[in-house]
Amino acid sequence: MPNERLRATLLEQGLTVATLAESIGVDHKTVERWITKDRTPYRRHRYAVASRLGVDETFLWPDALSNEQVTAASSSELVTIYPHRSTVPRDAWGRLFATAEEEIGILVYAGLFLSEDTGIQRTLTDKAKAGVRVRILLGDPDSPQVAERGTDEGVDDAMSAKIRNALVLYKKLRKQNGVEFRFHQTVLYNSIYRADDQLLVNTHVYGITAALAPVWHLRRIAGGDLVNTYLESFERVWESATPIPEE
Repeated sequence: MPNERLRATLLEQGLTVATLAESIGVDHKTVERWITKDRTPYRRHRYAVASRLGVDETFLWPDALSNEQVTAASSSELVTIYPHRSTVPRDAWGRLFATAEEEIGILVYAGLFLSEDTGIQRTLTDKAKAGVRVRILLGDPDSPQVAERGTDEGVDDAMSAKIRNALVLYKKLRKQNGVEFRFHQTVLYNSIYRADDQLLVNTHVYGITAALAPVWHLRRIAGGDLVNTYLESFERVWESATPIPEE
């Protein structure tokens, strides 16, 4: 069977077989065999192709790595664990978003602490002006999922109030070109804060607020699958979310 993922990725990026072959230093017939005969390249070539195309090698060749190799790479994606969100250094959030060159993503119910930070809002604005795509997902304050989360945390209607407060604080940012806001109606098991290939993942734990739950700092590594899992989750929520009406 042909490797349709590799073929489609080349087409999407407007690249030819010859261009890819030249950029990674192989013969164009070799690349053709990778596509038409679904040959699996050596690891160094898989990595070179994935880097050139900006995708993960496991997307192009899902069966290339053994379970042991994927597990080892995935464990290396974990940079550090904070026992509580409140123990994450305050400037770590700003440093995370400041590293972004292509993509910033925020998936929360309220994330009020971010909207209250003028420095972070300034960073998000500057990044959007520089061409970075900024996407922010907030919980729909009228949804049953938000109501249930408020009950779980023991704050009841305060959860919806936090979201409405965050919207007010984001009023100026919502008018910035390159910044997209959407409401979601999903059960969140984690809040996700993304800057390109780095994530801060705030786990949600029944009965306690997000500020008291652990945070994982992750950085994507070739061959790993931990970061990809959270990025795919973000995209699924984004696709089902609805744009927030302009005030």
